[in-house]
Amino acid sequence: MTAGSGSLGSDPRLILSEDALDRALEIHLLAEAALWITADDVLDQEPSGLGRGHYRAAFLLKRRPGLGVQELSRLTGLSKQGASKVLSDLGRAGFAEKSPHDGDGRRRPARLTDQGRAFESRISQRLRAAVAKAYRAGGVEHAPAANTILIALAGLVLRDTDLK
Repeated sequence: MTAGSGSLGSDPRLILSEDALDRALEIHLLAEAALWITADDVLDQEPSGLGRGHYRAAFLLKRRPGLGVQELSRLTGLSKQGASKVLSDLGRAGFAEKSPHDGDGRRRPARLTDQGRAFESRISQRLRAAVAKAYRAGGVEHAPAANTILIALAGLVLRDTDLK
């Protein structure tokens, strides 16, 4: 079953009005903006001058060591050229390193360096605190349902194995 398809807990009878769906979309857009404002507060203090795209790549490299340009492009919506530039910028900053992949010289999986893990951690600590606060406000018992909705939304870029 793919992340975008129904799950055992889904109810095909769930029908929301256009206004309710617009409200949900508004909330998601505002929540995303709030997270980026939180991240920007830390990124603005970074001497490296790297931005949101670099943080996203570093976070994904932490979660998925060995990620390459093609996978980063798929997960972030960046063009392959954009994903390649972000990984190169991380490498120049000393935050990531690429290594040749066995059997395919074109694929160069990247990994975070110790400096890269520290960069990612500085920003993620603030974001985790914001997400934890939101989950507490919504009620811990609702966290699994919230995650199910977010996974369904992320279904456009996720594969079956992406969140296991």
